Amino acid sequence: MRWKKTLTMVEAHAEGEIGRVVTGGVLDIPGGTMLEKMTYINEVDDSIRRFCVFEPRGYAQMSTNLLLPPTRDDADAGFIILQGDQAHAMSGSNCICVTTVLLETGILEMKEPQTVVRFDMPAGLITATAQCHEGKCERVELDMNPSFVHSLDVKVETEKYGTLTVDIAFGGIFYALIDCAQLGISIERKYAKQIVEIGCEVHRQLNKKHHIVHPLNDQLNGIAYTMLIDKGPEQQLRGATVLPPGRIDRSPCGTGNSARMAVMLARGEVAVGDSYSAYSIIGSRFDMQVAGVTEVAGKVAVLPKVSGRGWIHGIHQIGVDPTDPYQEGYSVADCWGDADDLVR
Repeated sequence: MRWKKTLTMVEAHAEGEIGRVVTGGVLDIPGGTMLEKMTYINEVDDSIRRFCVFEPRGYAQMSTNLLLPPTRDDADAGFIILQGDQAHAMSGSNCICVTTVLLETGILEMKEPQTVVRFDMPAGLITATAQCHEGKCERVELDMNPSFVHSLDVKVETEKYGTLTVDIAFGGIFYALIDCAQLGISIERKYAKQIVEIGCEVHRQLNKKHHIVHPLNDQLNGIAYTMLIDKGPEQQLRGATVLPPGRIDRSPCGTGNSARMAVMLARGEVAVGDSYSAYSIIGSRFDMQVAGVTEVAGKVAVLPKVSGRGWIHGIHQIGVDPTDPYQEGYSVADCWGDADDLVR
């Protein structure tokens, strides 16, 4: 065997959503901050993303977390989330995966009963508090980014579903939230294809016709994902985040529910101190709390807490032979959707 590049990965999932972690083989990415490093991947050289994410070394239903040295003194580690379309600024499920991997593999020292890990993320500093027992990271609670409403009751014209009303909010990245009640469906596996179709169309239409940008940082811009939402028995909150190029997050989604919290606060549906449980399309659960309220550029912003569980399920290496014709991988529309949805 003769590889010209080798990456070591630890496989993990958080409540069903796969977030594998690159623990060796990448020294660093150019940029003075984690946001600049993410922008470098998205705008200058995305070969590492393609190498990790695309076939034959990756697949559509997962994220790859690129572990990097922190760029700020108050953080223990940094990482960037690589996905099918581009690198992204924040993800709750991936923070849980990375925390679990760092502590259970000994990259960072685990302290029982509680270990605090501070992450340098493109979206800002994220604090993860892990409950630990007998070498196991049993649960991770995240202090998420301040989350705020961008705009409520936005009308979106779709070809197949007519005019839909959506809310746009920031939960670490920007979301369009779509209430299932206007579609006559619910967050169930039997509706998965329809949920993906709706989410993808709304995503495309909004980014085509609206300029959505964070008021304090113009590098955080555009709708990253859509999230279809509904309520189950006893007011259980259910949601399905649709990620490019067209798949459903298997976890309840930390950033999506942070954005949802901001909308709920704006509509008077929650108050500071309220807690609820959010469920995914496979029935997994995150616990959510409105920990406080602040302001972001004059906008009322929620301070969300999100907690869930992660598990390691494998360790492996990926590499490339110098004669391999697919040095940076490939994507095919049967799994990856329309090629126009992918950053090239």
